[in-house]
Amino acid sequence: MPMSDPASSPTSSDKKIPWQQQGSTPDYRFSLANERTFLAWIRTALAFLAGAVAIDQFAPTLAPPAVRGGIAVFLSLAAALLAWMAYRRWADNEQAMRTGQALPYTRLLIIIASCVSAISVALALVILLL
Repeated sequence: MPMSDPASSPTSSDKKIPWQQQGSTPDYRFSLANERTFLAWIRTALAFLAGAVAIDQFAPTLAPPAVRGGIAVFLSLAAALLAWMAYRRWADNEQAMRTGQALPYTRLLIIIASCVSAISVALALVILLL
């Protein structure tokens, strides 16, 4: 049986360590605060989704079906984007805490502000034009 060459075998430094196992475990209070923030963003995404359902199903006289559908689709897609970005933010913050780095800047705030502004303007126009 031939022996493998030690130079060709993978070493522990060649293996990618999952970020959850890198660095040191952060203080549980900070991890739990990070998790609460994640859950707050998930609640916001669920509110966007509930708004989409409400506009589509419970406001048939608000606007023509195409306009209502467009607003509902926009809100649904915004909810999906928010949920995904909330996870990315949670993971990035957790990784930064584990490795002792500064918390990364997030674009999530400008995205949510833009979505809320766009929906507000769209609904105001729909209401004014009725």
